[in-house]
Amino acid sequence: MNKKELLAALDELGMRPGRGLGQNFLLDGNLLDAIARINAPAPGEEILEVGPGFGALTKRLLDAGAKVTAIEFDRRLAGYLRRHLACDNLRLIEADACKVDYTELFPHGGFRAIANLPYSISSVFIARMLEMEDPPEAMFFMLQREMGERLAAAPGSKAYGALSVRTGFVYEVRIERIVPPEVFYPPPEVDSALVEFRRHHKFHPTREQHAKLRGIVNSAFAQRRKQLGKVLGGVYGKMGAAEALKSAGIAPEIRPDKLGCGEYLRIAEGLFPAIFEKKPL
Repeated sequence: MNKKELLAALDELGMRPGRGLGQNFLLDGNLLDAIARINAPAPGEEILEVGPGFGALTKRLLDAGAKVTAIEFDRRLAGYLRRHLACDNLRLIEADACKVDYTELFPHGGFRAIANLPYSISSVFIARMLEMEDPPEAMFFMLQREMGERLAAAPGSKAYGALSVRTGFVYEVRIERIVPPEVFYPPPEVDSALVEFRRHHKFHPTREQHAKLRGIVNSAFAQRRKQLGKVLGGVYGKMGAAEALKSAGIAPEIRPDKLGCGEYLRIAEGLFPAIFEKKPL
């Protein structure tokens, strides 16, 4: 869909792109083709797409034979998709993607998520994916560049934060390419990034384990400039935190942003041995 076609479709619906909904429509057909080519959906494969908009990427996924579950919040766009893309391989759900029960939609797992993700929901939605007992096998999202750099950041870097660590428990993250604003309508005020998430299968946190890890990591990065021993001691008690750090072989003076996923997992094992007694692999 080029700009002229997009403007005609917007006129048909009597709408303007909503900033609050993160509606920045991708116009570059070559880039859309590249996204489909890089991900190479197989015939019959289950694909989740969030924020399909006018269906430019959706159509490419369907043309490859994938079974697409598309979550669209805007009722006008959902109506457009029903009129223009309805087919047996498209399951269209009009809903808030941050509130959908994905375990119910994909009870057997084994799906991938590919989307020009609405920037207004990216962090919340990705967190929802991470907390699933059986998260997507892989994800490929268009994100704000800053968000992509946060997710792919290494320990010790300025962009490294709690979401970097939590994502790293489940996925290896890589920025595929940086995307300029002018390939969108309306153009966002920042660069974007195509970000690839590959599930590494080293560790599959249960819901209870993920909750404990989230609590530890969020507490640590809430005071990232302080010594980790003091931060954890204030939350979990001085003795418990000291013992957990000692058993993990981590100096209490270290700053939270210097540790990777493996170190945080060892801390969690020390703080909650009964919960992490058996790590599902």
